Amino acid sequence: MTKAWVPPKWCKYLAGVDEVGRGALAGHVVAVAVILPANEKIMGLADSKQLTESRRLLLYPEIIDRAVCYSVGRAGSDEIDDLNILQATLIAMTRAVSNLRVQPDFVAVDGNALPKWSHRSESIVGGDGFIDSISAASVVAKVIRDREMSECDKKYPGYNFSSNKGYGTRDHLSSLRDLGPSPIHRHTFAPLKYG
Repeated sequence: MTKAWVPPKWCKYLAGVDEVGRGALAGHVVAVAVILPANEKIMGLADSKQLTESRRLLLYPEIIDRAVCYSVGRAGSDEIDDLNILQATLIAMTRAVSNLRVQPDFVAVDGNALPKWSHRSESIVGGDGFIDSISAASVVAKVIRDREMSECDKKYPGYNFSSNKGYGTRDHLSSLRDLGPSPIHRHTFAPLKYG
């Protein structure tokens, strides 16, 4: 059964916000805010983790083309190490919403935490699975971060970032033992912290 969540009746511009990369050992945490047209459906939207890469790549240009607007916010590994991953994620979300070309009437954020901002907003656990604007943000964030990690693979060869996207796979952990951390690794994350 699909969960129901309805934005406030007075809301014309609903921004959905989601992030990608919280659990990675390397790279930015990337947050995206998307405002979709109120009465349009993009078929096949879902939490990006539930979609194949090919499906995300098909949805990405459709979301970009049909969105009222979208914006990307990032927090780098240095901010993550300095602040902690939760605070860095909230900063990335704030940057994403602040840079929207159209200011939202309401912001729906996937998860259980909200940035300290003046926007009327709500955090919704699992919202990326049933609120279209959050699902769209999830897809856009995943595609953007994956592309960025593939670029990092060229800059920092040996870690196979194009494949593992900075997450702690067996191969990535083996590369860390052999090469040590790169400049984009998060030094406060285990196993870097304890290794």
